[in-house]
Amino acid sequence: MTDEDDSKRLRWERATAWPGIAASVLFLVAYSWNILDESKSPALNAVLIVVLVAVWAFFLVDYVMRLILAKHKAEFVRHNPVDLLSVFIPMARPFRLLTGLRHLPGLQGNSGSHLRRRVVIIAASFIVMFIYVISLAEFQVERFAHGSNIRSFGDAVWWACVTMATVGYGDYYPVTVPGRVLAVVLMIGGVAIVGTASATIVNYLNDRTRVMRNDREAQAQRMRDHAVDERGDGS
Repeated sequence: MTDEDDSKRLRWERATAWPGIAASVLFLVAYSWNILDESKSPALNAVLIVVLVAVWAFFLVDYVMRLILAKHKAEFVRHNPVDLLSVFIPMARPFRLLTGLRHLPGLQGNSGSHLRRRVVIIAASFIVMFIYVISLAEFQVERFAHGSNIRSFGDAVWWACVTMATVGYGDYYPVTVPGRVLAVVLMIGGVAIVGTASATIVNYLNDRTRVMRNDREAQAQRMRDHAVDERGDGS
């Protein structure tokens, strides 16, 4: 799939990149407000629902248009899973913000340094977003459940961090079925994040080792060439 094949889709994506980032931020704010503010008025609740529905409609239209404009639709679906999930799962919509980070000037480029910077920034942002969104959802389903001990957002964040780090203190735990499903998602995501972070660190260290070795070899070669030149001048 070449850029020429998908020129129309790429033009659409460039035109909607910043609106998509703004919509993701707006959704995250409205979604958080709707869950964390337990004393909001009916009018505010209605406004938040309208915002959430409007953002969902934007994501739906955007995905459908990109799919229609894509020349290779199966490739498009396979390479944009977050965008597809954001249409059906509210929890996935804030992650559209991460897919838009690649449009930032500092994260563009194909060099090794640009790639590492892009991976590190997006991975760190994903971890923070992952913990935050899972904590929100966990707090929503657990706070009023019978026998639950996750009664505040702080409890949910602590539980999410401990679970993802595989520490497992057991001081907080879900008691509802949706809460336990979220826990499984968090466990799987934690394993994937740790594995990806380890691979990235190892790859970075290998790159640095290779660069340092090449520098030493180049310096040694210059010293040998200099010695040969000096012997030649002396003769």
